[in-house]
Amino acid sequence: MADRDFTNLGNEIENPNDFSDAEKPIKIRRSSLNRVDINILKSKLQETESKEFKKNLLILLVLFTILAILGISFSL
Repeated sequence: MADRDFTNLGNEIENPNDFSDAEKPIKIRRSSLNRVDINILKSKLQETESKEFKKNLLILLVLFTILAILGISFSL
């Protein structure tokens, strides 16, 4: 078996911090393109919730009306 020399390892190891500014890739600012206004999201959520509430209220009123009609007709 051959003995390994560890003195030359310092020259072979590449450090990612050794890159100069010219070799670094250009960073594209995508965070500003992906921003969403929280007020727009809130308004959309309120619209969908109000539509669901109106639908549920209509179904509940129809059921109570049917129950009232059946209750009146069976009591006679």
